[in-house]
Amino acid sequence: MSTETINRTEQNEPAFYEPDGFPRGLNRKVVESISHIKNEPGWLTEFRLQALDTFLAKPMPTWGFIPQFNINLDNYVHYVGSNKKKKKSWDEVDPDVLESFERLGIPEHERRYLAGLEAMSDSETVYANVKKELEELGIIFCDIDTAIQEYPELVKRYIGSVVTPDDNKFAALNSAVFSGGSFAYCPKGVKTPMPLQAYFKVTAASSGQYERTLLIADEGAEIVYSEGCTSLQDAGTNFHTAVVELVALEKSRIHYTTIQNWKKNMYNWTVKRGMAEKEAHITWTDVNIGAQTMKYPGIILKGDRSTGDILSLAFAGSNQIQDTGARVIHVGKDTRSNVLAKGVSLDGGINSYRGLVKFDKSATGAFSHIKCDGLMMDDRSQSHAYPYNDVAGADGSLNYEATVSKIDEDMLFYLQCRGLNEDEAKLLIVNGFCDGVVRDLNVEYSVEMSRLIRMILEDGKAIERKDQKKQEIPQTTASGQAC
Repeated sequence: MSTETINRTEQNEPAFYEPDGFPRGLNRKVVESISHIKNEPGWLTEFRLQALDTFLAKPMPTWGFIPQFNINLDNYVHYVGSNKKKKKSWDEVDPDVLESFERLGIPEHERRYLAGLEAMSDSETVYANVKKELEELGIIFCDIDTAIQEYPELVKRYIGSVVTPDDNKFAALNSAVFSGGSFAYCPKGVKTPMPLQAYFKVTAASSGQYERTLLIADEGAEIVYSEGCTSLQDAGTNFHTAVVELVALEKSRIHYTTIQNWKKNMYNWTVKRGMAEKEAHITWTDVNIGAQTMKYPGIILKGDRSTGDILSLAFAGSNQIQDTGARVIHVGKDTRSNVLAKGVSLDGGINSYRGLVKFDKSATGAFSHIKCDGLMMDDRSQSHAYPYNDVAGADGSLNYEATVSKIDEDMLFYLQCRGLNEDEAKLLIVNGFCDGVVRDLNVEYSVEMSRLIRMILEDGKAIERKDQKKQEIPQTTASGQAC
């Protein structure tokens, strides 16, 4: 019996925390309690504890904007039970959240769900829609906790295979305390008949959320997966560190879409990476709204003739930093990758692209095209690019281009002379700027994005609120004719 156990016994202290009784900070008891609550097998408990040791041993990173965030992880509760802070009426919901629902045109029944009046969970997966059709095709889609209990061999084989706990400090943190997240396995030659969808939200103040998502596409299979993320709390700050692992086996395809719409008092540092085997393909489509974000979806093109696309869109508003980008490692022969990053900064926000493309010596015939564009809506905002390209072999082609621009006054004038007012013209230009990423979303998400873009521009004072806008006075040319 350890000294720690003896002290607990002497003090009549429970061996584990209750689901809604976790303290702030991170220690061995926190990790053991999470594993105990979930009734996990011994190998996973050991996985968590080893990750905890790694997390404690690794210093906090000092590069990029990390020092400016000034995060103290001891200030956060790292596991929150599903009944914590459940709201009972509309009067308890943040008014800003209710207003956003109204402006987005979200139906009443969805508003109640999203606001936490029906289902609510912080450290657990809120929603996973499993249809009978999926089961008939042999597709497994559930939350990660269910997968650990019902498909332990699959989880044990692949968890930590793409993102190891010692990869970085935040990967170790997630590996120690992860709770909730999605799991999907698609058997050989099978395609998902509809997008698999999941939704994550944070409601409890000063808490951490650490979902773990693992998607496996077997040989010749295809997975289309979409997730939404939001935070509804109006007090304190929150910390979000997820780990997403994609395993694309030979000739398979995985298309992963994320739309995060966190509030600005969220710190979001997420590790997302996929492994593509021979002739496999992975696409990341990543939309970042709200939060202080550091996120760089990655693909390892391991197999010959494997391919990958990373499409990202980030909006940085007042007192906000969006540090996003991509990582692509070319290992196999004749691999192909495409990176498209779009960033919009307004109302003094800071938007950055931080990317890595590497050609290993074995990656003969590799090709990569990287394009990152920044659009600044005012003189106070910032847009940066920090590309890092590492070409080890002599046989390969890498193209990189970047632009930083402001709203073109000539374009504004042209559009206004075609009957649009200034706000409509700005909205059209921004939508056109984002089109390369938005067009990759499904129809439902594309419609939502167009509404979100309007809200972002309104809140960032780039355009006026529709309900506040006065009747337009026709603009005239020097000749006195209306434009």
